[in-house]
Amino acid sequence: SPVCSRVLRTPLEVAQQRCSVATSNTTCSAGYILPYSIRVLLETAVRNCDGFLVKKEDAMNILDWKTKQNNVEVPFYPARVLLQDFTGIPAMVDFAAMREAVKNLGGDPMKVHPACPTDLTVDHSLQIDFSKWPETVLKNQEVEFGRNRERLQFFKWGSKVFRNVAVIPPGTGMAHQMNLEYLSRVVFEIKDFLYPDSVVGTDSHTTMVNGLGILGWGVGGIETEAVMLGMPVALTLPEVVGCELTGLASPLATSIDVVLSITKQLRQAGVAGKFVEFFGTGVSQLSVADRTTIANMCPEYGAILSFFPVDNVTLKHLKHTGKDEIKLESMEAYLKAVKLFRNNQISSEEPEYTQIIQIDLSSITPYVSGPKRPQDRVAITNMKSDFQACLNEKIGFKGFQIATEKQNDIVPVEYEGNEYRLSHGSVVIAAVISCTNNCNPSVMLAAGLLARKAVEAGLMVKPYIRTSLSPGSGMVTHYLSSSGVLPYLSKLGKFEVVGYGCSTCVGNTAPLPEAIRNAIKQGDLVACRLCDCVRANYLASPPLVVAYAIAGTVNIDFQTEPLGIDPNGKNIYLHDVWPTREELQQVEEEYVISSMFKELKEKMEKGNKRWNFLEAPESVLFPWDLKSTYIRCPSFFDKLVISLQPIENAHVLLYLGDSVTTDHISPAGSIARNSAAAKYLTNKGLTPREFNSYGARRGNDAVMTRGTFANIKLLNKFIGKPAPKTVHLPSGQMLDVFEAAELYQKEGIPLIILAGKKYGLGSSRDWTAKGPFLLGVKAVIAESYEKIHKGHLIGIGIAPLQFLPGENANVLGLTGKEQFSVSFPQELFPGITLDIKTNTGKVFSVIASFENNVETTIYKHGGILNYVARRFL
Repeated sequence: SPVCSRVLRTPLEVAQQRCSVATSNTTCSAGYILPYSIRVLLETAVRNCDGFLVKKEDAMNILDWKTKQNNVEVPFYPARVLLQDFTGIPAMVDFAAMREAVKNLGGDPMKVHPACPTDLTVDHSLQIDFSKWPETVLKNQEVEFGRNRERLQFFKWGSKVFRNVAVIPPGTGMAHQMNLEYLSRVVFEIKDFLYPDSVVGTDSHTTMVNGLGILGWGVGGIETEAVMLGMPVALTLPEVVGCELTGLASPLATSIDVVLSITKQLRQAGVAGKFVEFFGTGVSQLSVADRTTIANMCPEYGAILSFFPVDNVTLKHLKHTGKDEIKLESMEAYLKAVKLFRNNQISSEEPEYTQIIQIDLSSITPYVSGPKRPQDRVAITNMKSDFQACLNEKIGFKGFQIATEKQNDIVPVEYEGNEYRLSHGSVVIAAVISCTNNCNPSVMLAAGLLARKAVEAGLMVKPYIRTSLSPGSGMVTHYLSSSGVLPYLSKLGKFEVVGYGCSTCVGNTAPLPEAIRNAIKQGDLVACRLCDCVRANYLASPPLVVAYAIAGTVNIDFQTEPLGIDPNGKNIYLHDVWPTREELQQVEEEYVISSMFKELKEKMEKGNKRWNFLEAPESVLFPWDLKSTYIRCPSFFDKLVISLQPIENAHVLLYLGDSVTTDHISPAGSIARNSAAAKYLTNKGLTPREFNSYGARRGNDAVMTRGTFANIKLLNKFIGKPAPKTVHLPSGQMLDVFEAAELYQKEGIPLIILAGKKYGLGSSRDWTAKGPFLLGVKAVIAESYEKIHKGHLIGIGIAPLQFLPGENANVLGLTGKEQFSVSFPQELFPGITLDIKTNTGKVFSVIASFENNVETTIYKHGGILNYVARRFL
């Protein structure tokens, strides 16, 4: 870099040094130009090549992306890790336990640290106990501190003793918002060495930073923990879909409308499991806020990531948010030198893509999404007719099957001394929430300006509607307040700031008033938003959330019907209060300024009084409290023997069918009062109201192990009906799964699980592997596996065995009541066939479903935790 006085090595030089990849540009030998996102994968491969975890062949496969896509697996070493509270605590507990194990075996626990920078936000998931109350944020934070004190103390201890760990204080903001506004580097500079920023996080919306030109996506707890332990993420070299954007969106269309339109088109195009990369003249028309909003919805259209390469718009944004000028110059020079900077003016430099999808932004008009799935997009001009069609349709993604004679039913309800009329389509919850909306200042300001105009026109939101404002960070509150619109949101309908984190979108909201709930049930009404008695759930941009709250119903045509009537009897329509693009730009330029980002930085560095005064130990080893029901030292490191132990005379813990999901294996919701986990907590002196959830107690292996296979919808063939039960085969007793497993362990009997196709479907959860391991499960024998979950099993030390093609337990005549034995050769290799013997004399073959030598090495060591613990020794 000519603008930097230091000597800065480029990925190209590292490639030549480590992998002999002698290439002077991003055009491969076949003559095509690599997509920008693939260039980042290539850079990480050549920089981290060690001949074992990353080989020269991996770099060459990435370089030959066009012919190798979908055919090879490549390693990816992200530059950093992002943890949020629920999914972060198991990883931190494991590191604390690893320190304990290393110390007990005579090693130095001070050597145990995450291998890469790790940021953890402690208030990503926010439970709302108060709304429509003075000082709501402070009241909710106070309850959260009391509810999660142990967890917060543990996090604070971790931030003190572990290198590479930074904790974002409570009351600051949620994971992906902090990732965007504060944690992102775009380019790392470590010890005079430059390389691209990249990240994996334990939240699906980690993809938001793709809008800043940062490669990153959400993964499960095991994968994230592996990266913290110095291991790469395994990735099938993906197809890259080029999404060409042209034109300019209509003045009425917000970035949310653009998102919903792109979401539908990309989902229809089938981009699941692929990279999406944006290019075209329309890209330069989008602000970084617009880009990050689009990238944020990546999980909803199924892609791994949605990448916007760095360009002049990105640099302008970084300058606007207070980035150092010298670092920006260095960043620009570096990105241009290694061809990671997009020049929108030179079309000859466009990469080649697997396929190209064209989207004309000028064709996009305002939309909402629902009533049940985000990909079901509805133009607001068609909202009334679409909702009425949903009432007629049979029950499904777009239907409620309401009898024709009941579709116009009105249910009178008295609330706070006034009578209101509820009907199908009545809005009862209107929440401006954090996940998909307010990373973009323009849409949040649009909601505030609409509220101001509505109040000035004499309109109000009906008081029974549960309203809330849950921004992703305090920065949003800052600019809503400084621009003068925050009081109008409150005056219009008590859109009060309830906190900074996931709230209504995950069901964490105060219950509806009893009178409203009774009216909904009495009329069997299709009311709108999200709670246990509400059936229609719509996603919409913040200004439309406010607009529909004013209207009080989604069963309205905004073009022909008024939002309401002013005090003089005049009809007020949506176009009367909708802010113009010029108004928005003026307010945004005036109030969304770099000083807010500076203030956010100071807030995160200074913390808050509760966090700063929170006492936490400073010892090298964490002082485990044996009475704690939140934090416990797990037993993953009890045995550190390097050998492939045979499984002898194992019983079947569960005999399962097809499509067993991660939610079946490890539910994340509330703890049922009659469950094994509830019995444990009750014995610890807790009342049911103190049980909290499995998600909140992920740091306690005693709770999580008892919660394994505790889903009431689990269908175990031993039982014959859905129930979290199994049969203890030696005695014939029907017990909770945990109780049966506990009895087997006391008897010294190893366990296996029999399953059908697609075992481990669903969202990635670390305890779906850890839980079975602690129950004593040594192997799973299934027809096929969800790839991510299979990796989790290997990572914890459970053997993933697969029936031969065309075979399963039923075909082989297995009842599940046999005892099974299998031996592993010391020279275990991927895809080896093993013989399983039963006590009935039946012998059948299975495939050891390992993908590569890294997986067999990890399994031989008893899982990744033990593998890395030995490295520290």
